[in-house]
Amino acid sequence: MDVKGTAIISIPEFINRKFGKEGLNRWLNTLTENARKVYGCSILAGSWYPLKEIMVEPTRKMCELFYRGDLKGAWEAGRSSADFGLKGVYKIFVKFGSPEFLIRKASAIFTSYYQPSEMKVVVQEDKKAVVHITQFSEASSLIENRIAGWMERAMEISGCKNVKVSIPQSLAKGGPYTEIVVTWA
Repeated sequence: MDVKGTAIISIPEFINRKFGKEGLNRWLNTLTENARKVYGCSILAGSWYPLKEIMVEPTRKMCELFYRGDLKGAWEAGRSSADFGLKGVYKIFVKFGSPEFLIRKASAIFTSYYQPSEMKVVVQEDKKAVVHITQFSEASSLIENRIAGWMERAMEISGCKNVKVSIPQSLAKGGPYTEIVVTWA
């Protein structure tokens, strides 16, 4: 399974901003040689990278180093990724679209970040959305939490208040799909 460079660009920026240059260097030193090469150079936004080695394991190392192994680190990295992406290239989605539009677009864009993958909006109600990730061969709780964190922050950026995001079903935990429930005021 592969991840697009666009999805990983924000990881070292997040670490550097939150834990400083020293923290970034500590993190880089825990990575495999190949991951260090990717993160030590310019990440190509349009290139594809092996998901496990370039995103899952580096995210796990970040959580171990700075969050005592807590998945909160992946969630926060996802939030940071939304700040990075939705205030830049995809700013138009939040500026002119409704929260419902943003959820629909996020599920459509998902497959352009992860290959092979599939995400579907299964419930779209007033102030509530439920999405299912039905295809993700290298399922990981780290990535699920990163995606949920991204969705939480994306909804906040779009103007939603009291955003709550949960993951009641998980492919990584043996479920038939990953379910992400988003509610807002």
